[in-house]
Amino acid sequence: MTATKPGPSGAVRGMTASGFSPRDHLQEAILPWWDSNGADDLHGGVMTCFSNAGVLQSTDKYTWSQGRWAWLCAEIGADARQGILEVDDEKWSRRAVQTAEFVRTHAVLEGGFTAFRTDRTGTALPSGPFGEVATSVFADLFAVLGFAGAAKVPGYPEPEKSQAAATADEILASALARIKSRNAMSAPYPVRSGFSDLAAPMTLLHAGSELFRSTGSPAARSAVSYALGQLLEGQGREPMLQETQWWEFRPDSAGDTGSLLARHRTPGHLLECLWMLIHSQEAVGGSASALPEWLPGLALRALELGWDQEHGGLFRYVDKDGGMPSGSLFRGDPYEDLVQSTWSTKLWWVHAEAMYATKLLARHYGGYGFEDWNSKVTDYTLATFPDPHRNEWTQIRDRQGAPLDKVVALPVKDPFHIARTAVFLNRLEKDDSHAAQ
Repeated sequence: MTATKPGPSGAVRGMTASGFSPRDHLQEAILPWWDSNGADDLHGGVMTCFSNAGVLQSTDKYTWSQGRWAWLCAEIGADARQGILEVDDEKWSRRAVQTAEFVRTHAVLEGGFTAFRTDRTGTALPSGPFGEVATSVFADLFAVLGFAGAAKVPGYPEPEKSQAAATADEILASALARIKSRNAMSAPYPVRSGFSDLAAPMTLLHAGSELFRSTGSPAARSAVSYALGQLLEGQGREPMLQETQWWEFRPDSAGDTGSLLARHRTPGHLLECLWMLIHSQEAVGGSASALPEWLPGLALRALELGWDQEHGGLFRYVDKDGGMPSGSLFRGDPYEDLVQSTWSTKLWWVHAEAMYATKLLARHYGGYGFEDWNSKVTDYTLATFPDPHRNEWTQIRDRQGAPLDKVVALPVKDPFHIARTAVFLNRLEKDDSHAAQ
């Protein structure tokens, strides 16, 4: 199955799902770009403030990205040690530890909070409207994710390694308490009072699962248990995920169910959440069979709602009934404005997550057509996002697939979703190869 329309300017012509090697793409196009442009081996961490065209705009470091980079570097190093990637495991493992230490020594604040951003050398910078430094529970949780990854690196010295693990527990417990009490700040995606968001429990699930996998932490196990309850059971309220629908923003009041905030959906987010559910079961010693039997049907619902029948690809946001998000408006809500202004964009992370989610779902749920969906999504993605000169991906596109010079979340070029997808897909390929022997 191939893309129905020619790729836009910048596409890698002829690369389709049938011939795609995640290992080669990671080693030849993704990691070399970050190696040369983003990795800050002098101070630790990664520089991410690039334009959509790859031009560095600032050396500020967002803790959100630093934590994710630490985790990613650790995973790449681990796969190199296993022999399923041909990269310098010592370099990538060193980067994981160096980045975790950058976050621990510069971005971690008292009380289990982190600075939302620092300058290149680690000085915390004000980011909130009143000069606040800590403005996002997501930055906190991604710091936990980074510590979780680095905790598995053999060369992480003591006592720093133990200090990082203890810091991860403290931040995770603080984030869990704030999410439970619904007073967590959530830049860059503010959640309006009277609504609960999907992003908080799913990010809590991912960070907690990875920390539990690394350290067996009781704090991590508690976070995973709470997140699963919110996602699948609701714990006294409607669960975020249900048999025929899911909430991106769940309203407290029935009177708000007709609002755009309540009606909008993020297909890529749902698909990312579903693979995280499968991974979380594996992390705590379970299996996908313990998850609700309706899960694959919900994945299909997301794919069908999100797919652009005219131009191909997945929309960033859609209405719960499909198409452009609709509903009553509160006016002046920044997230509401974001949904309206960017709903039809085609984003790197949505398509990277869909590539992996459909492949993993096909592995666990036969007979639903996920292999066909994987081919469809992968063909579109490879014809649209990768740069033809091996300069990583042009990550932000308009509905037709042309490059779009626009900030759609943080003003950064993301080092995480694409590489993580390639890492996970490569592992699936290696598993298949070993099973066939």
